[in-house]
Amino acid sequence: MSGNPRIVSVLGCVLILAGSAAAQPPASPPASPPASPPAIAALEAAVVDVVAEASRSVVAISLVRKRVAGQSLNFEIRPGPLGMPIVPQRMPAPEDPDFIPIEYATGVVVDRLGLILTAYHVLEADSEYFVTTCEHKRYPAWIKAADPRSDLALLAIDANNLVPIPLGDGAALRRGQFVIALGNPYAIARDGQASASWGIVGNLNRKAAPLPDEEDTVGKTTLHHFGTLIQTDAKLNLGTSGGALVDLEGKMVGLTTSLAAVAGYETAAGYAYPVDGTFRRVVDTLKRGREVEYGFLGVQPVNLSPAEILAGKTGIRVRHVEPGSRAERFGVLPDDLVTAVDGKPIHDADGLVREVGKLPVEAKVRLRIVREGKEQEIEVALSKFPVRGKKVVTSPRPAWRGMQVEYTTAAVDPEVRRAAGMRFFDDRVVVTEVEADSPAWKAGVRPGSFITHVDRQPVRTPREFASAVANRDGDVRLRVAVSGQKEQALIVVPKS
Repeated sequence: MSGNPRIVSVLGCVLILAGSAAAQPPASPPASPPASPPAIAALEAAVVDVVAEASRSVVAISLVRKRVAGQSLNFEIRPGPLGMPIVPQRMPAPEDPDFIPIEYATGVVVDRLGLILTAYHVLEADSEYFVTTCEHKRYPAWIKAADPRSDLALLAIDANNLVPIPLGDGAALRRGQFVIALGNPYAIARDGQASASWGIVGNLNRKAAPLPDEEDTVGKTTLHHFGTLIQTDAKLNLGTSGGALVDLEGKMVGLTTSLAAVAGYETAAGYAYPVDGTFRRVVDTLKRGREVEYGFLGVQPVNLSPAEILAGKTGIRVRHVEPGSRAERFGVLPDDLVTAVDGKPIHDADGLVREVGKLPVEAKVRLRIVREGKEQEIEVALSKFPVRGKKVVTSPRPAWRGMQVEYTTAAVDPEVRRAAGMRFFDDRVVVTEVEADSPAWKAGVRPGSFITHVDRQPVRTPREFASAVANRDGDVRLRVAVSGQKEQALIVVPKS
């Protein structure tokens, strides 16, 4: 038989192989998959245990628009298949197990007596709040305190047996560490059973994307816009703001925020606010219902020019020193080169704002500066930063005879600023509020007035003023000045 010798050769090989296969004994059943290596099994067990334990301290938060005439506004009218609107026949109440919120967030228990930490940016002025715990219990909640500068807020519920999450050290994190995120993405954990994702710490000291608005065109409204954030590849969708980022010991090292989603898109990177000294100070202050105060230096920093960087210089340049600020009082000058804050090198203008801004009022900060080629250190006691945005304070400083005073650097009310002449003074306090018909009002004290002395005692800070008027029962003489006018003595009598 004639044919292609190459095809014949191939067929011969196939027949030989087929015969060989037929001669083989039947194949044994496939072996069971090999056991996981001990290290992987131990890691898996650790993750399972951490998720189970830490989830007890994570709650789901539902935001409900305040009801009008007995109706809830927190529902959606959706288009039907033919374009006609479909209106729900029954709008479930927030207490109903079938209730699905359209506004939601996450919170973390920080006190067994019902204190829930969450992100400030999830709060809405016209909303009611409901918290669902891991035990499927739902509680109405209210705001105990809130601080826009740190983007942290504290809700309170009527409970006394919650499990607070242990706090770790977010400042000690390293890139590559495993972390677990627990939260309420897209309200999927609205029954109180936190959803988990995990990943690694991708980077540290990241900056939040600026979000300009009508009140702040720069958009850098929080400390986190200046480089505090933990970056992680753990998935953080909408609704995870206020959740817990925990390490493999089950300690919270960060409070998660869905910043990428808030900015209008989602990315592979998630972010969290680190649990560091500033974080703990803010939380402790919020627990007391007090206002969180931040340090203020009073300089305008700018980044070095490309020529300066190429010449090997590091740090930031002081473009302007605010008249009447602590920076001016303690000797900082325009054109100074600031290279370090409390021994920590500064690489850009945001770094100076961040390191100073994390400190409390009256903290003493050491600035390493270079002036005319010579290096020196200047120690400055910080004044108070003017925090903009709505602060919630349930335990405010008590008024004295109907008036409140503040650092001149911290007055943010436009009317008070105009009355005070739009400038700072370091040797006096400014009056921010005066109750109508109060003893202070009747004496002639008005918002925007400066107080320099109580009797003959100078007062530079609100604390000095409070100490000077403490336990005073009779008439008190105040030396008061209004911008552009001479000082005058006003006598504030006790309330009759």
